[in-house]
Amino acid sequence: MEEKKLWIDGKWEDTVESYELQSPYSGEVIAKVAKGTTADVKRAIEGAHNAFQSYKKTTAYERAEILYRVVEIMRRRREELAEILTLEAGKPITASLSELDRTIATYQFAAEEAKQLHGVTVPMDAAPGVTNRIGWTKRVPLGVVAAITPFNFPFNLVAHKLGPAFAVGNAVVLKPASQTPLSSIVMAEIFKEAGLPDGVLQIVTGSGSELSEELVTNSAVKKVTFTGSGAVGLKIKEQVGLRKITLELGSNAGLIIEPSAPIEKIVGRCVNGAFGFAGQVCISLQRIFVHESIYDEFTKAFVAETEKLKVGNPFDKSTDVSAMINPKEVTRITEWIEEAKTQGAIVATGGTFTERTLTPTVMTNVETDMKVVCQEVFAPIVSIVPYETFDKAIDLLNSSDLGLNAGIFTNKLDDALRAADELEAGSVIINDIPTFRTDNMPYGGVKMSGYGREGVKFAVEGMTELKFITVNTGL
Repeated sequence: MEEKKLWIDGKWEDTVESYELQSPYSGEVIAKVAKGTTADVKRAIEGAHNAFQSYKKTTAYERAEILYRVVEIMRRRREELAEILTLEAGKPITASLSELDRTIATYQFAAEEAKQLHGVTVPMDAAPGVTNRIGWTKRVPLGVVAAITPFNFPFNLVAHKLGPAFAVGNAVVLKPASQTPLSSIVMAEIFKEAGLPDGVLQIVTGSGSELSEELVTNSAVKKVTFTGSGAVGLKIKEQVGLRKITLELGSNAGLIIEPSAPIEKIVGRCVNGAFGFAGQVCISLQRIFVHESIYDEFTKAFVAETEKLKVGNPFDKSTDVSAMINPKEVTRITEWIEEAKTQGAIVATGGTFTERTLTPTVMTNVETDMKVVCQEVFAPIVSIVPYETFDKAIDLLNSSDLGLNAGIFTNKLDDALRAADELEAGSVIINDIPTFRTDNMPYGGVKMSGYGREGVKFAVEGMTELKFITVNTGL
């Protein structure tokens, strides 16, 4: 059995305690992982702070070259890395390969962004009485960044934190999700091989509830970037104070389907958006609002397409949906389904489960206050709701206190433009599902879905400080 250690100052370190990492699909123990302590976090932060003092002086060219080498190494090891992801997360191997492709692209975007830190000149003589002065701005690195990442995209969401941070000259202390540390641990090897100086990346594995307070409150940490639950995000926001923070939190992504949308062309895409990685995606399609004139036709087609999905071993290339991240999540979501059924909801298909899997589930006759609708299910469940008017569809989608991505299918330009203006979401996706994301677009939510934006160029802004300089040339 593999034993995984902490990555501190460019070396592997043992810990007194460790925990057993189980495969989400089989339940077998796949590794023993070091369980870090608060003292380990403090040492990691101190080491990162020391490494930052020299790393911040590296050139944009040097930082970009490190990231380009990461890209080369990951391309070479792509299939091996995908297998690590599938093993620890239970993600179907085809989806794992797709995540690796996105991760590679994310680091490439970061390498390119390293060379794009621009400032602006400020016309000082535009102010009355000011002469003989020039002024300009520049972006400078912050220092130590604390990065706390989730289980569902353990390569790519880590890349969205490490890539921008390293591109601009920051150091990072990374706390990966307890269920998916292997993807982060292997990145330590890759960054070492790529030439990242020791100490610039520190990795502390273990319990988030035990380690996060030190990561968030230590005075040497200048930026916190967190992807995870809303409850934890709110607590972190309260602790951070005036320091910089980015929060990527939950969602229950909604989609409007207007009568002009071609059902036969979009239904497969909708099914993929709802059930990819067993619905354990922040922007997984959860609520579908369909005009009443096409509701029956769409629902029938959606159910038929859903029933084609194969649930099984994530290493089988024909598998579409595999295990949820742990049995507790299966228990939780089956309770939500049963509760909705007692309130009148109908399971159109799915709803069967084992200890570790739930079949893709379509629910109808739901009410907006049911948990499966108004909360983030983070499971392979979608609810289909009819609406009478476009006004009602907008109201239904906006009724949530979450707002990460929203989508609409329509061939009417005025409806598309109105949705762009009126839907309350960080991103509005027109003629595609809200699960759509590229890694260079700004990504983040409104309301309770987050604070700040990721997407490499936009993350860089939050990973740097704007400094202004002026010179009196009249002396």
